[in-house]
Amino acid sequence: MTETLLRLVPEWGALLVALANFLACMALPIPASLVMLAGGAFAAAGDLPFGVIWGAGLAGAVLGDQAGYLLGRYAGGPLLERIGTRRKAGRMLRRAVAWLHERQRPAVFYSRWLVSALGPYVNLAAGAARLPWRRFAVASASGEAIWVTVYLGLGYRFSADIQALGSTLGNLGLAVAAGVVALLLGRVLWGMAQERE
Repeated sequence: MTETLLRLVPEWGALLVALANFLACMALPIPASLVMLAGGAFAAAGDLPFGVIWGAGLAGAVLGDQAGYLLGRYAGGPLLERIGTRRKAGRMLRRAVAWLHERQRPAVFYSRWLVSALGPYVNLAAGAARLPWRRFAVASASGEAIWVTVYLGLGYRFSADIQALGSTLGNLGLAVAAGVVALLLGRVLWGMAQERE
């Protein structure tokens, strides 16, 4: 699938970049980062206009974030209510929602570019937790602007080594996301151990 998408970048250009970002923000397994890198490389070669690719990438990512937020807002409520009735799971859920409410802007902002693997799930959780839409939208759009600029810029700069760069950045992103999840789980376990004492 990756090679097919890369072959389509010069033909479909901005539309493919926007669509890949939209679908990736909806938690579908689309290699949006690699498509962005390829878009930057084709812009460096003069095959695609950088500004158009950048705008399309940002639009697709922001629209995907908004769709995930709305999905969580309208379909996530019943799921949260069901989980909330369970004693332990409900307590954990209330803590997670409280944590997201306390750190709404940073949580959304950093999940766009620093720990982008968590982004689609933060979208759903933010909608389900009923975070204010305006705060979510501002944090999401500003984080996505950084993500789009970084990946297109890297593709533009390192156009000769796109696949190696994409693989390295993908592994790095997964490592950072795993580290964040491990820290959050460690904090939850520490809190549970403190409550038992």
